[in-house]
Order: sequence, then structure tokens, then C-alpha cells
Amino acid sequence: MIRFAVRLSVAGGREAAARLVIIAAAVALGVGMLLTTLAGMNAVGAQNQRQAWLNTAVAPASADPSVDPMWWLIREDYHHGRSIGRVEVAALGPDAPVPPGIPHLPGPGEYYASPALGELLRTTPAAELGDRFPGHQIGTIGRSALPSPDSLLIVIGRTPAELEQLGARQVTQVMTTSPSDCNGCYVGLNANAMTLTLSVVAAALLFPVLIFIGTATRLAAARREQRFAAMRLVGATPRQISVISAVESTMAAAVGTAVGFGLFFAIRPGLATIPFTGEPFFAGDLSLTVVDVLAVALGIPLGAVVASWLALRRVQISPLGVSRRVTPKPPRAWRLIPLVAGLAELTYFIGRRPETTNGQITAFISGFVLILAGLLLAGPWLTMVGARLLAGRASRPATLIAGRRLADNPQAGFRSVSGLIVALFVTSVATGTITTFVANRGAPRTDSIAATSLSKIFWPEEGPAPSADQFPAGLAAIPGVHSVTLVRLNSDPDRWPGLVTCTELDRLAAFGNCPAGAQVAAVPADLIGTRALDHLGKKTYVWQDAGLPATEVDKQPILSVVVNTTSRSALEQARTMLINAFPQGRFPLSVGEWEGNSARQLVQFQQLANVVMLASLPIAGCSLAVSVAGGLSDRKRPFSMLRLTGVQLRTLRRVVALEAVVPLLVVAAVAIGMGFLAAHLFLRAQLDYPLLAPGWSFYLLVAGGLAVSLGIIASTLPLLRRITGPETARNE
Repeated sequence: MIRFAVRLSVAGGREAAARLVIIAAAVALGVGMLLTTLAGMNAVGAQNQRQAWLNTAVAPASADPSVDPMWWLIREDYHHGRSIGRVEVAALGPDAPVPPGIPHLPGPGEYYASPALGELLRTTPAAELGDRFPGHQIGTIGRSALPSPDSLLIVIGRTPAELEQLGARQVTQVMTTSPSDCNGCYVGLNANAMTLTLSVVAAALLFPVLIFIGTATRLAAARREQRFAAMRLVGATPRQISVISAVESTMAAAVGTAVGFGLFFAIRPGLATIPFTGEPFFAGDLSLTVVDVLAVALGIPLGAVVASWLALRRVQISPLGVSRRVTPKPPRAWRLIPLVAGLAELTYFIGRRPETTNGQITAFISGFVLILAGLLLAGPWLTMVGARLLAGRASRPATLIAGRRLADNPQAGFRSVSGLIVALFVTSVATGTITTFVANRGAPRTDSIAATSLSKIFWPEEGPAPSADQFPAGLAAIPGVHSVTLVRLNSDPDRWPGLVTCTELDRLAAFGNCPAGAQVAAVPADLIGTRALDHLGKKTYVWQDAGLPATEVDKQPILSVVVNTTSRSALEQARTMLINAFPQGRFPLSVGEWEGNSARQLVQFQQLANVVMLASLPIAGCSLAVSVAGGLSDRKRPFSMLRLTGVQLRTLRRVVALEAVVPLLVVAAVAIGMGFLAAHLFLRAQLDYPLLAPGWSFYLLVAGGLAVSLGIIASTLPLLRRITGPETARNE
């Protein structure tokens, strides 16, 4: 029976060959995307594991008495907005632990640098970067300690006395626990959150592909049903029919799976360069486990067999089932209930946001899931409503025929584009949320005072504050430094922690104003503060009145120094000078740099959402094209008879195009609208932000994807001339 099924599958002429090729292509796409997602999850875990050693400060003490302790201090530095991991060590014996990637601990005046930082040191003026690191480079940090090829890391050797003075900790072992499994680790990623994100991406990408596979399996379904029904009438059993259909699907799925594996390995080097976690991966990180390979290699063909069985289940029930073609019952309005329930849930939490993180996750995720499930369930009903409106307003025969056909079976019209719902909904929610969040709390403009001013804060818990004469005399003389301001400590706990005279604020001009009649303003330590990001550079922003006379300000200890610059070179030179003058505590940085970290991660999520949309729209177009081609093949005789009765070919083409385009556009509009509405409700409930419209790039991406999809659909229309001639009506 299997040999017979193989012969039957490959001996069906062009129609059978085209069906096998299309199914194989759909499977190859699905396999490639699935392997990419699985490899991405593995890469996130591998990258996270190589950041474990950076959390050595929280590692438990070693139980081995032969291990000598070492001093350990890790801090974050910056250069042109890029984060630099700076590790300083000092051995307290010959058997002190050694971090991965280096052969031994560096001595005082020595350091190891990552390849990317080493290159940066060679190409950057020493006054802007190299002078921060005492000594000279003795080697390169190996790959086993680098989260990414672009990681900027340095391990500096110090004396024990220096590190003790800097507030370092003594440790007896290097941390090896992944940050995602470590309680208290502060360097690394939440791998569980990344895995959840990638899982959502996988679903958003794979759902349209599965629809594509199912649609391809149904290609020429009517003709195949008739053929299988004839075999049943001459004695074939349901099991034999199942074997024949399974062999046909398995052949195409096996070829598609092999092509999918080849596609994954071909694009893997390019995928590794995508900085999804903020930094690119090593190509080897995008690996597959034995379980991953077996699950995909066996699961995808099995899924294709199941899809084939479901597509032909009428024949398996009865050989006469093919002839029992009745109009399906129209979908009812109750399908809107989950959609309305999801919107109502998100609306309810506006002003009632749960206090705990778990409560917020439960509230918002369940609302999004309800809306998405509601869209999928309500899709046929929405398609029916759109089709009836189309038919009711029809002024041409083609519009009337297309509207009536869609209204007669809206489930079939919606099925081929249902995968688009997931992609467009996920993309719209991500775009709306990220656009609004970045606009309100993202990185400031590069010409903003938040990006051009540098602050070094001397928090009381980090040691005694410096005196004014300890600041480098050359700081204000650096070309490009506009101003150097000392902010004094405010003892009033109910106001901003810093003090600046109103005379100084007027001189600076860019950092805000004093209230009328005040002599001293209470200001943030960096003269900016997160509350003032929307007012940067505006003279209208007014700080609090500190309630002190100006003569009292210089008597207070220094809280911070704020350096305003006019160039990136000046900012880096000022940073280097301050680091060398005050090596204790946290290093100087700009508001734009730490705000940019979160914004950079959000931008990566937005890029991923764009990939989902750009991939899903053409796949949805392919599904529609296959569905259109299959429908044309099944309706050759009715269309041929219409042509014989005088219906023009362009009218039939309009019918076919409208049947495909109406569900596509209706689904796209509803999915995008519901995505933006869900994003707005979430933002109002969680952050009290109104939704901001995304930039023109989003609309261009949607328009471009829809244009590609419509082009794919249009490519099937020339088939009408070939398959609807008089000979077809005569031969049928």
C-alpha cells in the first residue's frame, strides 16, 4: 500500500507535483523558524551562563580550606554610551581562584582586556579611555568569559591595600551559577523572561506557517476527495485511505524538514549578529540539542500527517461524504464574548493596578490572551459581517458574487489568514507599548542636556565627601567643557538631595530655574532627575525652594559634580579625569547612558516585533495564494460555464481577488486596531500613560507587507485564463 501511495503521489501530473512542492516549502519555512527559535533560546542561556563569573561578589564562601581568598570589585563604566564591565582583583595567596578566560590573575599595574575593548583602546585617544586603566595590557580575555563578541570587559590587577580602600570584597570562589538561577545576582539576564518572549515570537511566527501547511494540504482537496471516495467505493478501507494520504504528506514534510534544517544552518551566521539581548551572539551559541533535533525532525512530519488526516476526514467517514456539500451554519455573535471580556478586564485595572508583580502579570497577560483568543474565535463572524456589507453595497456583479460566496462560508475565507491575527496583534501591542514607553522614559535626545552632561555623585554611604580643592584644576579647561558645577548636600529629607544657589542656576541656564524669591534651590544630585526629563533645556522648569540663604550653601558637604559638555570627546576626557581623581564608588555617567540601557533593550524587542510582522504578512499572502489556486482548481467547471454564458474574464478575476483581499484587509485592520487598544488599556493601567501613535516606519512596514501579500495573490490570477476555457467545460 505504501508503494502504491508513493506512485499515486508522484504520478498525478503537474497538480500533484505543485502540491508536494508547496507543502514542502511551507514545512521548510516552519522548520527553519522553529529551529531558529529553539537555537535562540539556547543562545540566550549560553550567553547568560558566561556572565555568571561577573557575579562573583555574591558567591558563597568556598568550603575548600586550601583556596586562598582574593579581593574583588566590579563596577560599570561607560564610553560613548557603551557599557564597560570593570573588574579589579588582588590575590591574597598563590592559590586564589582565577576567573574564566585568563590564565592567572593580573598583578598590580597589569590588566586583561576583551578583544572588543582592546581594539577600542588602540583606536581611542588615551585621554578619553586608556588613562582610566592603570598599568598595561598583558593579555586578552578568552571567549569562555565573554557573553558576546562585542563585550567590553577588563580585569585589572591591584594591590590588596588599594582594593580594601576602594570597598572591595574578599571572595574564595568564582561564581558559576547562571544569573537566571541566582538569588542576588545583578549582572546578566532574566533568562526565563527571554524564553517567554522567544516563545511568544515562535508562536507568532509558527501559527501563520501552520496555517500555510494546512492550506497547502487542502490544495485541490475536492479532486483528491473525489479520487479517494472512488477508491472507497471500489473496496478501499478507511485505514488504507489514511495510509495513502499520510504517505503523500509525509513525503513532502520529510523533504521540507531537510530543507528547513539546511535553511537554518545557512542563515545562522547572520542570525548571530542580531543583538536581541543587547549584544550579538557567538555563532556557536545558536546550537541545537539532540532533543531539539529529534523533536523537529519527527514532530513536523507527524504534524503534517495529522493535518492531512483532518483535511480529508469526510472521505474517511463515508465515501458518499464528498457529495454531501451543504452550506455551513453562519457564525453567531457569541464569538465576540472572549474579545469583549479581555477588553473589559484590561479596562477594569485602570486605576486598580495590582500591587504585586505576580498580580500584574496575571491580570495583564490573561487579558491579552483573552483578546487574542477572542480575535481568532470572532474572525469568521467578522469576515461574515464584512462580506455582507460588501454584498449589500455591491454595484458590480463581481462584488456581489464575492460577497455572497464569503458570506456563505466565512470560516473558509478566514482560515487562510487567521495566522495573521497573531502576528499583527503581537506586533501592534509591542509597537504601541514600546513607542509610548520610550517617548516617556526612554533615552534622551543626543543633543539634550541629559546626554551631554556628566555627573559624579559622592553618596555619603560610599565614604567622606571631597573638598573643593581636591577637584582637578584642568577639568574646566578641557576643550568642549561648558561648565563645572558643585552640588551641595541638602540635609532636608523631604526635598531633593542637592543644593544649588539661584545665581548658579541662572548662570547655567540649561538646568532649570529657581522659584520666585528663592536664593537656593533643592535639586537632584545630577541637576536633572527622572521627573525633569520632559523639561530639559526649558527655562520654564522650576525646582523646589530649599528655604536657605545663599551664604549657607558652601558650608554644606559636596554631594556631586556636574560637568556639562559640548562634545563626546570632552565628556569622555572629563569622565577619565574624574575616575582618576575619585576612584571610589560608582563611576561618573550621564542620565542618557543609564536611560539608554532600558531604551536599547526595548528597541531590540521592537525590531523583533517588526521581524514577526514582515515574516507573517508574506506567509499569510502565500496561504491566500495557495487557497486561491486551490479554489480555482476546484471551481474550474463553474467558472468555465460562466465564461461560456458571457461573463468576462476580468469579472471572474475581480471575484477571486475580492474573495482573497477582503479577509486579508479586514483581519489586518481589526488585529492592528485591537492591538493598539489593548496597548492603550495596559499603558493606562500600569503606567498611566496614554497611547502615543507609532512612527511612520510602522505604517510603512504594514503597507509594505500587505503590498507583498497582495502581489502574491495577484500572481495566481493568470491561472483563470488557462483553466476556464471551453475545453474545460466540455471535458468535465
